[in-house]
Amino acid sequence: MELRNLSKPKDIIIELRGVEKRFGSLEVLRGIDFELERGKTTVIIGESGTGKSVLLKTILVLLRPDHGQVFVDGLRVDLLKERELVTIRQRFGYLFQMGALFDSMTAGQNIAFPLAEHTTYSEEKIHEIVKHKLALVGLDGVVNKRPAELSGGQRKRVALARAIALDPDVVLYDEPTTGLDPIRSDSINDLIIKLKNELHITSIVVTHDMVSAFKIADRILMLHHGLFIADGTPDEIRNSTDLRIRRFVTGDADADIDSPMPEKQS
Repeated sequence: MELRNLSKPKDIIIELRGVEKRFGSLEVLRGIDFELERGKTTVIIGESGTGKSVLLKTILVLLRPDHGQVFVDGLRVDLLKERELVTIRQRFGYLFQMGALFDSMTAGQNIAFPLAEHTTYSEEKIHEIVKHKLALVGLDGVVNKRPAELSGGQRKRVALARAIALDPDVVLYDEPTTGLDPIRSDSINDLIIKLKNELHITSIVVTHDMVSAFKIADRILMLHHGLFIADGTPDEIRNSTDLRIRRFVTGDADADIDSPMPEKQS
């Protein structure tokens, strides 16, 4: 295991250095430098196919970078073996785009699954945690219901309860409001804010939903052709004069935002 720069400020929990990832001839990440501040919510925006989900998977080392380095609390993790990554990944929760609940399990069993897999807790302790996590996301009376019996918003809340079952330091959200109406989307936004304020969870949120992004973000980055072309507060992104950013933020499809391709970060 390699430790790097131990004098680095303690508020940086995740760091990427020069990360590149390609699939065949397709260059997805083109030299990403990225520092994530502990306890903050960082939102990543960008067109479909720009590498946002690949970036999340690279942070978790579900995908290993072709070049570059990934650090968690100063520990380089992209070179670790799979068995060494188990403990690192337990520090992360992941809310999948469509929830990814197990259809054959009840809501309670879905939340209990990571606890049964990664802890030696008794059934009584697991039941207590499941009940607490459901209360935290504002759900009562669904513990014995299967996903098919739940609304879209309820399924997302159950999936979020499962993502925080192991009390992670970081939660990764992949399009958390996809498929939800504006009211249920806003309830998910409120939950993300609640988890940050009450549990001090560090969040990385990939989204196309600019209403959500502006509400929950401490910081917004825009990924474009495998590089970040914007990094700022919600107000800075909202008031950006970069045409590519403005057209994405406002949803203006009248002109091509694909060109010019940005230069690699140096």
